[in-house]
Amino acid sequence: MVTFLLTTLAYPAILAALCLGTGLLVDRCARRTLPGVLLPAVGVAGLVGVSQLSTDLPASAPATPFLIVLVAVAGFVLGAPRIRTLASPASRRGWQIGLPVAVYVIALAPLLFAGRPTFSSYGLLPDSAVHMIGADFLIHHGRDYAHLDPTNSYGQYIRAYFATSYPSGADTLFGGSAPLLGLPLIWAFQPFNAFVLATAAGPAWLLARELGLRGWWAGAAALSATVPALVYGYELVASIKEVTALPMILTMGALVVRRRSSDSAIPFAVVAAAGVSALGVAFTAWVLVALAIPACALLATAAAGARQDVAGLLRVGGLAAGVTLVLAWPTWSGLSGSVAVAENIAGTTNAGNLVRPLRIEQVAGAWFSRNYTGFPHNFYLDLTSLFVGVTLAAAVLGAVHLVRAGTRGLAGWCGLMLVAWLALTAYGATWTDAKILMLTSPVVVLLAWAGVAGIRASPIELARSLAAPVLGVVLAAGVLGSDAVQYHDTVLAPTARYDELASLNSRFAGRGPTLFTDFDEWSLYELRGLDIGGPDFVFRPLGLEAVVAGHGDPVDLDRVPPASFLSYPLIITRRDPTASRPPSAYGLLWEGSYYDVWRRLPGALAAHGHIGRSHTVPVTCAEIGDLARVARSAGVGLVAANPVVRVRVVTRGDKTLRRSRGSFATTFDTPGTGTWDLWLKGELMSAIRVRVDGRLVATIEGQVSGNEVNSSAARPLRIRLAAGPHTLDFARTGPSLAPGAGGAAYLSAAFLTRPGAGARERLVDVAPADWRSLCVHRPQWVEATGPATTAAVPTTGRPGRSTVRGAAGATGPTGISGPTGTTGATGASEPTGASGASGPTRSAEPTPVE
Repeated sequence: MVTFLLTTLAYPAILAALCLGTGLLVDRCARRTLPGVLLPAVGVAGLVGVSQLSTDLPASAPATPFLIVLVAVAGFVLGAPRIRTLASPASRRGWQIGLPVAVYVIALAPLLFAGRPTFSSYGLLPDSAVHMIGADFLIHHGRDYAHLDPTNSYGQYIRAYFATSYPSGADTLFGGSAPLLGLPLIWAFQPFNAFVLATAAGPAWLLARELGLRGWWAGAAALSATVPALVYGYELVASIKEVTALPMILTMGALVVRRRSSDSAIPFAVVAAAGVSALGVAFTAWVLVALAIPACALLATAAAGARQDVAGLLRVGGLAAGVTLVLAWPTWSGLSGSVAVAENIAGTTNAGNLVRPLRIEQVAGAWFSRNYTGFPHNFYLDLTSLFVGVTLAAAVLGAVHLVRAGTRGLAGWCGLMLVAWLALTAYGATWTDAKILMLTSPVVVLLAWAGVAGIRASPIELARSLAAPVLGVVLAAGVLGSDAVQYHDTVLAPTARYDELASLNSRFAGRGPTLFTDFDEWSLYELRGLDIGGPDFVFRPLGLEAVVAGHGDPVDLDRVPPASFLSYPLIITRRDPTASRPPSAYGLLWEGSYYDVWRRLPGALAAHGHIGRSHTVPVTCAEIGDLARVARSAGVGLVAANPVVRVRVVTRGDKTLRRSRGSFATTFDTPGTGTWDLWLKGELMSAIRVRVDGRLVATIEGQVSGNEVNSSAARPLRIRLAAGPHTLDFARTGPSLAPGAGGAAYLSAAFLTRPGAGARERLVDVAPADWRSLCVHRPQWVEATGPATTAAVPTTGRPGRSTVRGAAGATGPTGISGPTGTTGATGASEPTGASGASGPTRSAEPTPVE
């Protein structure tokens, strides 16, 4: 709860103070002419510039948190007279404070109403993992990449992105601000994005006023333009570059539309530099759009013969260009790399998480789908068509109103924004087209509200009193209704599981490199001290390319060449009795609720041979015989891993619990009376009741892995069953307004094991001459290895209990609660009882070592 309050309340308050102070400093340079509602967005821009400069050198990078505080304090000192002006009268501060707060609450609603640290749209776009490790790395090491391990996943990710001039402006501000409260970046990431998006409400409100709207009309227009469906979807996946670029675009528009004097040049330059740092050199397209407005005014001034005014404007323009150059120096100094990154992104054929290109209608702000990548169906499709049609018609009406009203600056900026959208879309590919569509959506929504302003300016009383309010309600309802659907169907990241990973990083940091077999790219941040390598990540450890078929597929350790294991002192596996254990050179070091940590035994050498393919395809007798001959010639023995005895309850084939069919049942037989662990594999975001023979065993929710292709096992449920047939049924708990209540609910498998099965199954030593004894029991794998691997491995305390932070005692939706509210039992140390082949057995049961 403390972390939740710090990340969702204290952290945004600190950010607001930092941005306000920095905005006041920029305002002082602009002769105190900035509107108060622009100070937070301009402050974000200024802090992006400061953090970019401080992280450009390794020596100054760790000082970034102190530097941004120093800049903000300087702003409060120098801007003291402006603070008194802003503080009075109180009635003028309502929209300035209320609108950003409303946007923040809407943007962070899934977390706020979940009541726990997490992040939304889990698994939809794992790019946030890259930004987390980038923010952490840049603050600690700056742009020094020499010490990274180029063969493992962590080092490859950092190098592939941040050593190639990848835009990092938002990352450095995020990484420099979260440590002020000692917050884990994984839990501060979503609040940071929500806060930055909230700063866009100020410039949106100013633009709404330029449309001719006042009071709640301007407030409703600004709110709708800040959180249209596409923008909200990008915020839910915490697409930090685009979320940071949006307030910069709207602020530049507000500056050039509201005033064209030289006083706005310095703030404009600061904002432009931040946009370039956050989004890359591609942001110059939106800078040119905004500059076109004062450029036209400059040409008009020159045509009128005011040469002195032109000369003065050119001097100020040169100063502004210098500010942009300095604050975005890391981008300009690596301009060739920045251009190459922009070209690669624009020309890539990789559509990322988009199964199809986004629809052009999504620019209208209303899109009733569970996420921005999907398409509305049934009733939602009709509803979307209605709201999109109304919005586009209102936008056309708004464009006519702007032209007729003579608001040349605003009309020109909106028109050029639409032209830039079309031009950039023609140049880009699916992935960039989606980003451009998202950044253009607020402009289209503002144009629709210009249509409301046009109706309100009509001489017809009925239009002013009825048509305008109805149209305004429809526009706001389309946006907020679409956001509500995404809120309801979002998938929230599991808190307890990531807390467990964080505990592993604290316990074993510096003992890597570590082989990580679970597909979870957010582990790159949580295990950043272990130099992890994920064979099914985008960037795989060198030499392990053949371990998996593709990105996100299951990792089969049996396909790892024995010599490759020598590089990894530690292996971290997901608790799953169906998965093959690591080779005999490793013993169990630590067992938690979700993960097992395996340590390479002292003196263990690479096996002379290893056979095993997967738990569903056991090794054959002929293969064992061939390996026995290898062992005999090498003078070593055979070691076999027994399979875990399990009872299948739900076999292959997903069992989806849809909203319309929210339950299913199955029958199974247990071979004996006693205690069993019930394992469930799948994605269970919404609350599911699990009953055995009509008796409630547990209510499960928030048990997700973020990988629908390769689902992982949830923590097992401890139940006691009599021998014979039983019925197992699953059912949704019913309609709910909770975040994620409409999210994923499907099973890919369910099975029973005896308590303690999985990591603690026994290994069997067999002499090469007795290899035929292994054919009877069909082991998971067999390897030819020497006696150096027969030592026991120690653990660090009682597994799965007090050694795991946030595991057994976790609260909130991430846990598994039974009828009494207690969490499911895990971490049992009772041996599996599975029997192997004849001959001496050795247990992986460890004794303390640390």
